[in-house]
Amino acid sequence: MSRLSRMQRQVLGLYRELLRAGRGKPGAEARVRAEFRQHACLPRSDVLRIEYLYRRGRRQLQLLRSGHATAMGTFVRSRGSPGGLGFSEAPPADSDGPRSPLNSAGAPETPPDGRQQKTPAR
Repeated sequence: MSRLSRMQRQVLGLYRELLRAGRGKPGAEARVRAEFRQHACLPRSDVLRIEYLYRRGRRQLQLLRSGHATAMGTFVRSRGSPGGLGFSEAPPADSDGPRSPLNSAGAPETPPDGRQQKTPAR
């Protein structure tokens, strides 16, 4: 068996790190394995694509390692809308459709940055 190139060693190391970081997070290990299997047939000569996927994997690893990640979801094409994206997971139970700009008390919601949005005069 021939020796692995530097890039191959980096990709295998990234694979191991992603699997370790994904332990205990629902869907993470399966998603990592599926992504790597999907791209396993890339030819060695497609260096630009391999480097792009490597950098993308590094960013995903940083997100997984952050304390905010609890699971890995995926985006998939919705069957009803061509070109539209939707979550592969079910929407949250409290979402009944489009959100109203008003909270439950009937007042305008304050965005996360704390600034009030201007409402058009009627």
